[in-house]
Amino acid sequence: MPIQESDISWEVLRRIVRDWTGTAAELVEVKRLEGGCINTTLVLITADGDRAVIKIAPHRVNTEFAREAYQLNLLRQYGLPVPEVYTCNVASLDNPDSYVLMEFVEGVDLSKAKGQCSVEQFDNAQMHLADLVLRIHGHTSSHFCRVNPERSERFDSWPAFYRSVYDGIWNEVSKSNLLPVKCRKQMNKIHDRLDRLIHHDDRPRLVHWDIWATNVLFRPDEHGRWWVSGILDPNCKFAHSEAEIAYMELFNTITPAFMRAYQQAQRLGEGYHKVRKLVYQIYPLLNHVRLFGQEYVKPLLAAMERANHLV
Repeated sequence: MPIQESDISWEVLRRIVRDWTGTAAELVEVKRLEGGCINTTLVLITADGDRAVIKIAPHRVNTEFAREAYQLNLLRQYGLPVPEVYTCNVASLDNPDSYVLMEFVEGVDLSKAKGQCSVEQFDNAQMHLADLVLRIHGHTSSHFCRVNPERSERFDSWPAFYRSVYDGIWNEVSKSNLLPVKCRKQMNKIHDRLDRLIHHDDRPRLVHWDIWATNVLFRPDEHGRWWVSGILDPNCKFAHSEAEIAYMELFNTITPAFMRAYQQAQRLGEGYHKVRKLVYQIYPLLNHVRLFGQEYVKPLLAAMERANHLV
């Protein structure tokens, strides 16, 4: 793939590759992957067949890459199938590009896996995903907080932390003209009543916070058994694990096979199904309205309708 003038230069990518795999390495191909709005995500391929993924923000200070590298290393330490981080750089005068270079993980996303699997194979893959999510959720903390290289603000109260995560998002959406007045009034009531609506007795648990179709990779082994080969793009927090499950249900990442396997170890009670799930599914949709606009207004309004009885 040719590198456009607006992208990072071939020379810089070649230097990064040589720093990673040796001065004799020759970069021969670059493929673009889906990435964020302020960075470019590429697969780098050398003449020897080595491959790596780079997320890079040319001429921009981006500390999010350092956060992602920290979280990937943490999850890998816990035995999760996440990419190995080769190197990470935050832009400076000497090296003006921010990037994280990591392992290329073989596999296909959830939608493609479902199309290639039998029903039994996909159920087995979902059960493996449940085991991995339980492994993440098995790590606990004394406080609710974001997981960052530097110490983050810590909260004793889950509703207070959850509100802090979404305060800015709700404030931004509430000032737009995307939502009807009735919806905004209902959302204000929900936001004000989080202390009651999402109260729970569980401890803070580690969560990935963004497990959906494109952030999970699957592949078959030599016996044709499908399994999770990679979990990507963490946005880790110590939070209420039910919020993670509600998010995965909302975006159809998980199936009844997942839920059966998960609940053998971590039961989801009546309060989750009748109250908390409804709340936990509203806020990600609110964020999607902020990020993507009109296309998520209808799903948000439907979620608000399901939560009418809460306020």
